[in-house]
Amino acid sequence: MTDGMASTEDDAAGRAVRTMVQTDTASSLLGIEVMLLEPGHVIMGMTVLDSMLNGHGICHGGYLFLLADSAFGAACNSVAGGAAAVASSCDVTFVAPARFGDVLQAEAVERLSFGRSGLFDVTVRRADGTVVVEFRGHSRRLPSAPSGSVAAS
Repeated sequence: MTDGMASTEDDAAGRAVRTMVQTDTASSLLGIEVMLLEPGHVIMGMTVLDSMLNGHGICHGGYLFLLADSAFGAACNSVAGGAAAVASSCDVTFVAPARFGDVLQAEAVERLSFGRSGLFDVTVRRADGTVVVEFRGHSRRLPSAPSGSVAAS
């Protein structure tokens, strides 16, 4: 993780997101890293590996979705005041292909928050600035659970 995570270091949401990212096996196995973590604004990056290519020789959409979804998850939890937030729905549009060796960055930004719900936009770009994916996610903060119990959605 990079120094970009220091911006929320002293608050509950920042601690929760750091823990979530550190224990995210799927993202770490793909080399996804946090570049910036601020409340409601996260940038994560990954390099397209040979193992991520589909039968057309371009990055499989599932990997692109995972990068965008990881940034979305970190962003929606960065504003939850320490309360867990999960996806309630999302929409993804694949705009351009990503190829072996491309360095990608997913930038997630909170658009609005209402009640326990939030709306976030994520743009995945290649290093040259080309947009690869546009992703919109709706989040839902889980209700606080009494001490010793599991939160219900």
